[in-house]
Amino acid sequence: MKQIIKNIIMITIMSILSINAYGEETKTPLTAKANDKLKIDIVSDVVCPWCAIGYKRLSQAIEELKLEDKVEVSWHPFELNPEMPREGQNADKYLMNKYGLSEERLKQTRNNVTELGKEAGFKFDYFKEMKKVNTFNAHILLDYAKEFNKQTELKVRLQNAYFGERKDVSNREVLFEELQAVGLNAQEAMTRLDDPKAIKHVEDEEKFWRDQGVYAIPTIIFDNKIAQVGADEVTTYKEILTEMLKTKQ
Repeated sequence: MKQIIKNIIMITIMSILSINAYGEETKTPLTAKANDKLKIDIVSDVVCPWCAIGYKRLSQAIEELKLEDKVEVSWHPFELNPEMPREGQNADKYLMNKYGLSEERLKQTRNNVTELGKEAGFKFDYFKEMKKVNTFNAHILLDYAKEFNKQTELKVRLQNAYFGERKDVSNREVLFEELQAVGLNAQEAMTRLDDPKAIKHVEDEEKFWRDQGVYAIPTIIFDNKIAQVGADEVTTYKEILTEMLKTKQ
């Protein structure tokens, strides 16, 4: 447990934006929700490779501990590239310019990520024409999906579409198809993309997490008490979950 504590960032969050439907805002304590389940909040982006790997490992930990019915996962928005234009940019050029990477170094990094993804059960299919895209609309739709308990299902679908199926998850036609794929009312959901209240909701929640000091993703918050930043090993998640569940007994 010492090693876990060493890697954990302790956080105190007095309140969080609670937004019902898609617009009404109130301040409410995080502990106000009556629920015996272990609450897991994940701040992440659809196009973040470490978020995909991290959730795969967390899911494995939950499955191996047989905790599927004892945890409640909620997703929160974070944009890796908030200024990205709607048409996107070539991923290779963008990353090499942003981080000062050589083509060879970028290739090595992606090979490493691809191998780690394979070990976790997630497919990465990088290609020359791949784009970095704007994900704001995806976050609006994830907020919509939460109302129907399909947020995780849509999140995973969008991650697979972007990284494994060469799809542009900023494209409205693609988003429409992925909504249908998880059994959501795609026509109703797509109206949210142009709704001022839905847009403000996501903007407010993004700001909230930035104000709390979330600067790297995935940030996974367990029961509003501890936050783990990055994609940890399955064993680490299992130890955290086991310790957190002891406090609920």
